[in-house]
Amino acid sequence: MAPLDATGDQFAILPIQMPPVASFLETAIHEVRIRRNAPKIPTANDSRSLFLKNIPADSTEPHFRAIFTDLVGAGRFETIIFEDDNRAAVAIDPARATKIAGFARKRKRGDVEDEERAEEEAARLPDIWTRQLHRSSSTAVVLLADDKSVQLVLKAIAKLQKTKKYPVWGQSISGDVQSLGSPWVSAHLRLCRANKKEIQNATHAFFNVFNRKEKEAAELSKRLRNEPDEDGFVTVTRGGKVNPANQFEAEEARRKMVEKADKKKSELTDFYRFQLRERRKQEQADLLKRFEEDKKKVNAMKEKRGKFKPET
Repeated sequence: MAPLDATGDQFAILPIQMPPVASFLETAIHEVRIRRNAPKIPTANDSRSLFLKNIPADSTEPHFRAIFTDLVGAGRFETIIFEDDNRAAVAIDPARATKIAGFARKRKRGDVEDEERAEEEAARLPDIWTRQLHRSSSTAVVLLADDKSVQLVLKAIAKLQKTKKYPVWGQSISGDVQSLGSPWVSAHLRLCRANKKEIQNATHAFFNVFNRKEKEAAELSKRLRNEPDEDGFVTVTRGGKVNPANQFEAEEARRKMVEKADKKKSELTDFYRFQLRERRKQEQADLLKRFEEDKKKVNAMKEKRGKFKPET
């Protein structure tokens, strides 16, 4: 088994005992692969989160809460985010970064984000499944209470390889998990007959969100055409439109816009480029001067140590 503290493609293996069901009357072992979470775009919660691979298709939050409670006790599991939970009703685009960069100064940023979140929630169509299944070999991210909890979980998984006392899937879960099988399919058929008014409201909300995002994308495109970057280059766009971006590109654009805004705030004292160059030259000169002074002190200490003669 790979080292438990590895963060690359090396995973620890969590064996889970799958109880027999009507379609398969034997106990099986399902292996979930776990490692520390290391996304491409780092977040503040990476140190207390775990990346899970090959989760069972019928996974729910209560299932994993029971598993982690069995491993390290109650109170350390916070939540779990499944791979398909990140899909929004309307694709996220880089235009949202404009609000973080200062376009929505007239109103508080929190109020704007809350209204947008509520608007996007209203744009979702009603659920027609009482319980979501996941595709084979799906992934998830578990958020724990702290970094110590992550270490305890990894140590508990290592002990399972010796004790062979694997946690049982679905044991001690709360009763709010909907059962599968014929009741699940019957509920789906019933929910497919959705209320016409609800569908109409969700459709109108969807297009309201879509039009707002198109407007924000146009504003961002206009700004990119007119504003040079730190190297003096201007982004070239075609037709005043910004192509749709996936979530990774949107988060990357958001991060760059925030960094750019913070950098502008720190450089308000030196408005012109030549002032920036002069300040950087001065900082380099000060750094070199301190280095030479430290070097002289070290040489002086060496000479002093060489002249020292202990009494005999």
